[in-house]
Amino acid sequence: MAKKKKETAIGSGRKLIAQNKKARHDYEILDTYECGLVLTGTEVKSLRQGRASLVDGFGQLDGGEVWLHNVHIPEYAQGTWTNHAARRKRKLLLHRAEIDKLVGKVQESGLTLVPLALYFTNGKVKVELAVARGKREYDKRQTLREKQDTREAERAMSAARRRQRA
Repeated sequence: MAKKKKETAIGSGRKLIAQNKKARHDYEILDTYECGLVLTGTEVKSLRQGRASLVDGFGQLDGGEVWLHNVHIPEYAQGTWTNHAARRKRKLLLHRAEIDKLVGKVQESGLTLVPLALYFTNGKVKVELAVARGKREYDKRQTLREKQDTREAERAMSAARRRQRA
């Protein structure tokens, strides 16, 4: 029994650091990848404090490697002269086959790489990277309208169920 509890505790180790909620509003998500990050020690310490912002972040392919740009990880407060730059570009760790797929997809017109979430998994920092297509204004309005309609339908159905039980 004790062994099984330990395995489930290790397997469920996903601690969210930062999330890019605006990306799902501004982009149509086509595919997602879980990537590792090459970080310095002060960056990891700053992330353990839950401090990061993915708002302006984007991924870029350069020389057969994937890089993450404009992700803001603030300097570590107790850091010394070895502290990191807050918005430096960071290398993403992916398998070669995944990088080759990304190269093919990003070369299509209008597709970009957007970070959706930054989190710890079993002590390692991971980024959820999405291949996305930008939405136009009318697409955004339509998505909001559909979300509002489904919310209203759910409320009406739950109210009808409550009346039926009473």
